[in-house]
Amino acid sequence: MSIKELERTTDSIHTLMGSIASVIYGKEKVIELAVAALLGKGHLLIEDVPGIGKTTLARAIAKSIDCTFQRIQFTSDLLPSDIIGVTIYNQHTHQFEFKSGAIFANVILADEINRTTPKTQSCLLEAMNDLQVSVDGMTYHLPDPFLVLATQNPIEFHGTYPLPESQLDRFMLKIRMGYPPTEDEKQMITGQQVKAPVEGIEPVVCADDIRMMQEIVPDVRVEDALVDYLMEIVRETRRSPAIELGVSPRGAMSFYRAAQANALVKGRDYCVPDDIKSLAIPCLSHRIIPATRLDVEGPRTEVAERAIAEIVGRIAVPL
Repeated sequence: MSIKELERTTDSIHTLMGSIASVIYGKEKVIELAVAALLGKGHLLIEDVPGIGKTTLARAIAKSIDCTFQRIQFTSDLLPSDIIGVTIYNQHTHQFEFKSGAIFANVILADEINRTTPKTQSCLLEAMNDLQVSVDGMTYHLPDPFLVLATQNPIEFHGTYPLPESQLDRFMLKIRMGYPPTEDEKQMITGQQVKAPVEGIEPVVCADDIRMMQEIVPDVRVEDALVDYLMEIVRETRRSPAIELGVSPRGAMSFYRAAQANALVKGRDYCVPDDIKSLAIPCLSHRIIPATRLDVEGPRTEVAERAIAEIVGRIAVPL
């Protein structure tokens, strides 16, 4: 990667993050992780309470890019055909035609994804993994770039269906947005207008720009010592007595790609130890099953994050 190419890419990334930050106040790290997931061709799971900006984040990303956006409200009566589409018979042409579903967009907000049945949840697996869907023996390719931002509420579990491990493993990163700092929340409150600020966002990059940046990510250099460091963290999740199920090889590959994307977001064409260390929890915590009793130690999310933090804390960082 040439210096000029890196500079152009960095400028585009900063412009994109600046556009998102114009409506998502005080959440620079969240924005960086969301953009890293986008550039790494991954998907993002946001687990947090209602009303803290999850939907706004998804809409801000979609409107900052000249691309399509669909919000899918997941409910218990949602069917797979509502998401991926259905084949119907056209009486005028006497042929079967495929009517595409909501999944055919560049940015998908899967709102409250754990409120729909496992059957409907599973229809996202092929889309998130292979950028395609299969209906009645036919394969249909999805728009590129393609990003799924899914949300779930960690507080209320009535009428929910926990995501299976295979579904969780498809998400590159899992994050929590948290409440904004006081001054930023004050700005949000006093800055309310007739219409939501996100409506005023104009595209700052196009889909071709995103595809170009995604193609650059694999060229980000990762020294052998850093690969060994990453793999040692992954192996420890499989050996730790505090973890029943460790990180899969797919999770390790996603961890590696996320580190490369994070370095590019930071304006570098090479990885440093902090790219790996800072992403260990958001990239790995949802991919493990803690061995401890959750009712004693706390919610699964917190137990998993503590287990990953403990592993990262005792593994020597390469110099």
